[in-house]
Amino acid sequence: MSESRSHAKILAFVGLPGSGKSEATEYLTAKGIPKVYFGGVILSALKDAGLEWSEATEKEFREEIRQREGKDFVVKRMVKEIHGLIDAGQRHIVADGLYSWTEYKILKHEFPGELIVVAIVAPRHIRHHRLTLRPIRPMTADEANARDWAEIESLEKGGPIAIADYFIHNDKDLVRLHAAIDMVLSETHFLD
Repeated sequence: MSESRSHAKILAFVGLPGSGKSEATEYLTAKGIPKVYFGGVILSALKDAGLEWSEATEKEFREEIRQREGKDFVVKRMVKEIHGLIDAGQRHIVADGLYSWTEYKILKHEFPGELIVVAIVAPRHIRHHRLTLRPIRPMTADEANARDWAEIESLEKGGPIAIADYFIHNDKDLVRLHAAIDMVLSETHFLD
């Protein structure tokens, strides 16, 4: 880690689909904090491959590309993007959608003392309902359930959630989610 990177803080949100990661990220980007989006790597690669998005296509592609390119396919690109932001002078970065145990370990190694992992959790029925309502890539209840299983079994998402530094229980409204995020920002001195 170079001297120029010694004071960066990276807040990474982790959680199952519909937990509120994107809402949390949007709240911080509205405060002027730049973001990196883990899921964007897969969506971009899917588009580059000339494939049309569907939940089934994304799942198959996500698992196939990680098998072919390695479990670190996404995080290698995120590390470069984060270093680029830090090199450009950013000292506060939000990471939307840390997925796997492999990604967690690589980020902890690459950014020692700089990474704060926040798990956003909500009951399954609430998450699945949110997923049916979201304007971008909505899911049916069956698709949401299948996505949960895929993220837990194939992407090892349970590890980063279990070992998170902070937990936010997001089963109410955005006002309460934002208040919980503000509490984490305060406790971690993230914006200092």
